[in-house]
Amino acid sequence: MTPPLFRLGQRLLAFLFAIFFIAGCAHRTSSSGQIDPQSPTWEGRLSIHIASQPPQSFSSGFTLQGQAERGVLTFYTPLGNTAAELQWAPGLAQWQQGRDQRHYPDLSSLLIDATGADLPVAALFDWLQGQATAVSHWSVDTSQLAQGRLRAQREAANGQPAVDVRVVLDR
Repeated sequence: MTPPLFRLGQRLLAFLFAIFFIAGCAHRTSSSGQIDPQSPTWEGRLSIHIASQPPQSFSSGFTLQGQAERGVLTFYTPLGNTAAELQWAPGLAQWQQGRDQRHYPDLSSLLIDATGADLPVAALFDWLQGQATAVSHWSVDTSQLAQGRLRAQREAANGQPAVDVRVVLDR
């Protein structure tokens, strides 16, 4: 089954190939409260390639605000409109796409549905801050973070396909 963001990307033509393209900075409100305005915010472009059968790829502009425990990840269309927004907090994991809102038992389930891969969120926040936190089956290259580039790769393991995540931050 093709994840919904991949289908959306196909409809928008430019939404296939990567997953992080941050295009704006905004404070979002979730049902569990507002994201702390002092929490880190990243903007740029994100791309994800999953070596599944068939291979799946997409890219998008994004804004990521918060922390591993509570945050908001917004994806943008090539024209800068909000394509989807993922929100999470203790007891909350939801995806909003237009008027459609989906709820999940946890952030991992939400990410698998949205991107096709279980991304290591806690480590991702560390990686974006220049800390090469180790995660089983994942390798990360933070050597170009000063230039706004991050690359993380998961090797194929435990029946899961290889994943290549690339982030280009707006500076």
